[in-house]
Amino acid sequence: MLLYIYSSLPLLLLIVPLVFSSSFCFHKFGKEPPGPKSLPLAGNLLQLDLRRPWKTLLELSKKYGSLYTIYLGPKKVVVLAGYKTVKEALVNYAHEFGNRDQMLIMNEFNQGYEMRRFALTNLRDFGMGKRACEDKIIEECHHLIGVIKKFKGEAFDSALLLYCAISNIICSMVYGSRFDYDDPVFFGKKHKKTHQTYEFHKLSAASRKHTLGLLSHLKETLNPDKCRGVVDAFLTRRQSLEGSGITNSHFHNENLLHTIMNLFAAGTDTTATTVRWGLLFMARYPKIQDKVQEELRRVIGSRQAQVEDRKNLPFTNAVIHETQRVANISPVSLPHVAHKDVTFQGHFIKKGTTVYPLLASVLFDESEWEHPHSFYPAHFLDKEGNFVKRDAFLPFSAGRRACPGEGLARMELFIFITTLLQHFRFTPQAGVSQDELDLSPAMGIPQERSLIALRLGKDSWDHQ
Repeated sequence: MLLYIYSSLPLLLLIVPLVFSSSFCFHKFGKEPPGPKSLPLAGNLLQLDLRRPWKTLLELSKKYGSLYTIYLGPKKVVVLAGYKTVKEALVNYAHEFGNRDQMLIMNEFNQGYEMRRFALTNLRDFGMGKRACEDKIIEECHHLIGVIKKFKGEAFDSALLLYCAISNIICSMVYGSRFDYDDPVFFGKKHKKTHQTYEFHKLSAASRKHTLGLLSHLKETLNPDKCRGVVDAFLTRRQSLEGSGITNSHFHNENLLHTIMNLFAAGTDTTATTVRWGLLFMARYPKIQDKVQEELRRVIGSRQAQVEDRKNLPFTNAVIHETQRVANISPVSLPHVAHKDVTFQGHFIKKGTTVYPLLASVLFDESEWEHPHSFYPAHFLDKEGNFVKRDAFLPFSAGRRACPGEGLARMELFIFITTLLQHFRFTPQAGVSQDELDLSPAMGIPQERSLIALRLGKDSWDHQ
């Protein structure tokens, strides 16, 4: 019996702290955030809705408050919920919570290489946020319209088409050229959403292979005096360093590869998915679609919509903002980490603790939005119908770690959605009523049935 107890002692020493940590954790600087009791090793994982974990986190915030602790397995996480708490943490405590937490699978995927500053600087040099970029987006819209017309009013799956169109904007800045939608490059980059580590690595390997092929071609045709995009700028910089005898710089193949793959991952999926949601909402709420198209006819007419038109299209702008809010593409911000020991809202958070800003709790905050769980464009309109900004509109997060591509994404969303609605009317596929369209998201993505529930109505508004 004594032998059994002694042999089990290491396991007991591991289990006891986990069992009691969420309820009895004090520190000389204050009590740590409260939270549900956790199981040994599994933590609170069994309590999570794995299809919509953010919903579980929302429910827990109603019980434990806007600042609480959970355990994802043995990993301790502090969740920030509600507009006031999230904004205070990310803006007022930007230094304390400003660092990113390196998730294991992403850290392995990136292999520790970061070229964020170089990438962003060169993306701006090659048009991001400038008129040249707007022209590229408009050009891509017309390519997309041409492909959609080929369906001749039949139902179609918008997923891959929109992915290719949005991806081409990044392609033009990174590679210096766009690709046809049936080009194999897109099938190498198009990742289906998966939560399985094996599938993640399998798809990453396929994408890596296609990207390496493109990089090899660009290297062979490189002209340092005429850079076509970010890749050329990278290769030219590397040549310059090597010519100076510097061989241990950050400008090597692995950094280039992972920088490019990260740009596509960050700059394509969220925007393409938001546009899909926008079309789905238009099919689900035809009266709102009517009002958007009436405003477009009245203000723009048959000419191409441009970003500068946004200020004269308050209802259309409100619809796009409400689409971003309700679509809830990124319900949980990328994890942050406490940079140092900090007392926040009366609770002690230890240095190194992972922090999850729950953006869904901001976008659906019942104290900030009149109808938080409904698609209600009037959230962004005053009584006179003018567009108004809302402080609790944080789909791109906030503070020093807010999405650096926000400006590009906003430009893409406005031009793609307005241009598509200038040319087409979106309705459910034959045999499906508007009330049957499924608006419940699965991790921010429209349900599969809804992806094909869009077609061009016979009364499409097409000026071409």
